[in-house]
Amino acid sequence: MNSAIDSFTLELGRASEIGLAISLILMMLGVALGLRPAHFGFFRTAPKVFLAGLVGQLLGLPLLTLGLCFWFQPMPSVALGMILIACCPGGNVSNLLVLLSRGDIALSVSLTAASSLSAAFITPIMIVFWSGLYPPTASLLDSLSFDAVAFLIQTAALLALPLIVGMIIAGVWPKLANRLRGPLVTLGGTGLLGIIILGSVQYLDEFWAIGGALIGIVAVHNAAAFLLGNIVARLAQADTAARRAITFEVGIQNSGLGIVILLTQLGGLGGAAAVAGLWGTWHLIAGLALVLFFRTADRVS
Repeated sequence: MNSAIDSFTLELGRASEIGLAISLILMMLGVALGLRPAHFGFFRTAPKVFLAGLVGQLLGLPLLTLGLCFWFQPMPSVALGMILIACCPGGNVSNLLVLLSRGDIALSVSLTAASSLSAAFITPIMIVFWSGLYPPTASLLDSLSFDAVAFLIQTAALLALPLIVGMIIAGVWPKLANRLRGPLVTLGGTGLLGIIILGSVQYLDEFWAIGGALIGIVAVHNAAAFLLGNIVARLAQADTAARRAITFEVGIQNSGLGIVILLTQLGGLGGAAAVAGLWGTWHLIAGLALVLFFRTADRVS
């Protein structure tokens, strides 16, 4: 099974790759159109808590993931998927889970906005940097004739350019930004989901076989991410609501972005794709279980 995981490649065709890239551009543009100065208010009002959440996500999670890679020693493509996920920003799903758990929704939105903004500029660099620190993954990328410079330029263009354009539109024409944001996010998200579903159906047998072998490491990785978020929040002396927000922000990652980067820039390695796809499903299950735990704790107390 290990050799099968590393040798499997997810190929959806050039048209699907272009569709994924366009979907990502639309989603990043939509995110930028919704950014407002108020979203970063926690940097001024509670800088220690805000920075703790941001550092936990942008530095703590990749470092934790690297440690898990050395501990579990997964196949190189699986390790790449773990690192890829850890380098992605938080997703909007975290905001919903924070709301359901009675966490600090304003802090959650601030952290999501900040990580999404930073992702456009540092996510490609983080992927190259952290992947290079785990020798099997570094060797895998070398075997693929991976061009780090081309990867950085292409991925940054996919992420940063639409973000910059969206922020300009939001600053100069805020009413237009409000009208465009919803349709662009919906269109981009629908395109992304549709292509991923088609690819999953096409490779259903392979995903079932690979997924069964990887679900354990994905579950441990995700649980460790949630735990890291909670520990970081406690070290920052955050209150209960803020601790819950940071816990979800570190534990919920934008796996859809990871899948797009993987398919359009990293050759669609099957092990990495399986990790990203499993994470996208598992973090919802684990996140809802955590919501139930927090709500139960509130009733007991």
